[in-house]
Amino acid sequence: MTGDRPRLLLAEDDPQLGPLMATVLDEVYDVQLVRRGDDALEAARGRSFDALVIDRRLPGMEGAAVIEMLRRDGVGTPALILTALGTVHDKVQGLDAGADDYLVKPFEFDELFARLRAIRRVRDGEGALVHIGSWEFYPDSRAIYSPYDGRLILTDRESALLRLLATHPHKTFSRAEILRQVFDADDTPGTVDTYVHYLRRKIDGDVVTTVRGLGYRLGVM
Repeated sequence: MTGDRPRLLLAEDDPQLGPLMATVLDEVYDVQLVRRGDDALEAARGRSFDALVIDRRLPGMEGAAVIEMLRRDGVGTPALILTALGTVHDKVQGLDAGADDYLVKPFEFDELFARLRAIRRVRDGEGALVHIGSWEFYPDSRAIYSPYDGRLILTDRESALLRLLATHPHKTFSRAEILRQVFDADDTPGTVDTYVHYLRRKIDGDVVTTVRGLGYRLGVM
């Protein structure tokens, strides 16, 4: 009995890892396991799935090519690529082919489940995803998902401030820069401090780091 479980296509040719993944994923998903890239392409074209997990190196057709062909066909199913290659170039190739996310082997199943939840939320209307530590931030909908308490909604200003910091994670912003990009012309530097306090209280005390004498930057959580 599959009930109302979401359907997932898993393409993995490893004779041990594939069945293991299918068994674990079956706790949440109705899983169809295939071992070849061309079989994955045929299955995804012929049946409606809620998510795809595609290994990068598959016989018959390379995993990124499978996703690229599906995107050309107009199949927008959320897709995660598994790769044993952790280089930036390899990841970029997979994302450019149309994958929504990637996961480098070896991986923890908790992270795989979390990433699948994240890419499905994007497709369900939350918008683009920004990872902030173990939190998932969707600036377009002002939603942030806690690893402990689920979904929180930020105010417009909280979301705008967090978006600025999260999209430039290595940059320190002065209060003047934050005022100019996030707040109104008649706001004061104290407004920035107030909203940093709000974010720390609502999300995590380490979400924003104070760089003494310079301003604020995204923290490490």
